[in-house]
Amino acid sequence: MNPKDVLADLERRAELGGGAERQKRQHDAGKLTARERIELLFDPGTFEEVDKLVTHRCRDFGMAEQLVPGDGVVAGHGLVDGRQVFAFAQDFTVFGGSLSETNAAKIVKIMDLAMKLGAPVVGLNDSGGARIQEGVLSLGGYADIFLRNTLASGVIPQISAIMGPCAGGAVYSPAITDFTIMVKNTSYMFVTGPDVIRTVTHEDVSKEDLGGAMTHNETSGVAHFAVDDDRECVALIREMLSFMPSNNLDDPPRAATSDSADREDDRLDRVVPASPNQPYDMLDVIQLVVDEGYFLEVHRHYAKNLVVGFARLDGRPIGVVANQPAVLAGTLDINASVKGARFVRFCDAFNIPLVTFEDVPGFLPGTVQEYGGIIRHGAKLLFAFAEATVPKVTIITRKAYGGAYCVMSSKHIRTDFNYAWPTAELAVMGPEGAVNILYKRELDAAADAAAVRGEKVAEFRAKFANPYIAAGRGFIDEVIQPRETRRKLITALKNLDSKRDKNPPKKHGNIPL
Repeated sequence: MNPKDVLADLERRAELGGGAERQKRQHDAGKLTARERIELLFDPGTFEEVDKLVTHRCRDFGMAEQLVPGDGVVAGHGLVDGRQVFAFAQDFTVFGGSLSETNAAKIVKIMDLAMKLGAPVVGLNDSGGARIQEGVLSLGGYADIFLRNTLASGVIPQISAIMGPCAGGAVYSPAITDFTIMVKNTSYMFVTGPDVIRTVTHEDVSKEDLGGAMTHNETSGVAHFAVDDDRECVALIREMLSFMPSNNLDDPPRAATSDSADREDDRLDRVVPASPNQPYDMLDVIQLVVDEGYFLEVHRHYAKNLVVGFARLDGRPIGVVANQPAVLAGTLDINASVKGARFVRFCDAFNIPLVTFEDVPGFLPGTVQEYGGIIRHGAKLLFAFAEATVPKVTIITRKAYGGAYCVMSSKHIRTDFNYAWPTAELAVMGPEGAVNILYKRELDAAADAAAVRGEKVAEFRAKFANPYIAAGRGFIDEVIQPRETRRKLITALKNLDSKRDKNPPKKHGNIPL
């Protein structure tokens, strides 16, 4: 066989992966093959594969006769919307996508190249775990990947898609990356599987309940998105990348928009209810303000009392953090604080301006929160906002009470522009609680305590249920009409284009983990 024929045969075998029968099983399970996923991810004809002919080096357990070019992972680089991106896709049809020494080396190679060239890395995970036949060599491969994930964190965006099994030590690579997407019904993640759990703790749980897409989106918060199938997953990755710069030295890509920067919407004037205790949906506010009403919500199913995600203003990508009055009255709890802190730190690392919509009555009270460490976890969000040096703009729509006022990107922690709607209320606590403390003796002695309480609450509300005292102190830069919000935000971000801020020289801060 001449050299050209040898090469053609090796390439054909690499592209066939585990063979036609195993590819059929992959399709029957509702999954695409690794190469089909890669083809969807990149602009047509731009993918350049590396190490296509690599094979494993294991000679034990009958492995010497089982050599598949590529060794169970497709790795390389190409263009996504014209920008360079690196990716690897584990091939479940080859040894169950298990990680070998050479398999890991391929992944490490593209991660190193991505760091050198300043380009994002996308991991399409579909693997049964470490290749048992290779013992510690496969485990070492995982550690090599974990190190690259850690060094790349905050330097280049890293996105993980879980498109099949991801178990044991393998879960820690996606856990270090910036965002994790899971496919419903075909993917799962867990450190210890159901069989071991049943043996050790006698708990009976299915793979789906233990580590399925909705478990990690709703309960654990490990995953940020849940999608219906592989195609939706890859499309979402492409969409996410459109909001991100290629690396921490670049600015996010601007997009063309037909939405006028001067647009005003009088529906915003009617969003906040007359009653201070009546909820409303903060998503309505966000969608009425941002370009074309498009908001890519992150962690949509988790800690719903805080909303985070990506949008654009006049074509400029922004990160949005917003209290959600429709869930737990918009209070901050442990999960919301951690969710918000991680998102704020991502945006700060990659030069994405932060816009905060605030309506927060405080931190969620109760023994569950206190015993769970709300002080420590709430401090994470405070630390993240205070540490952030990107342009920061805050809109207070209604309540801004207590320590939560300080935490939600207040003027005091280096936020550049702070605006308030006329409906804003800035105080140490709500009127009812404040009156019970300030006038306790008077209320105890009153013949008609309810009437006195009502009078004092009205008096307190008149004094503090407005933004003007804070504005008089300079804590609020301007009180604006709700309909002006879009224009004010766009102008503020334009003025902050040349912002230069930095933190004191140090190796790193010690965020309260």
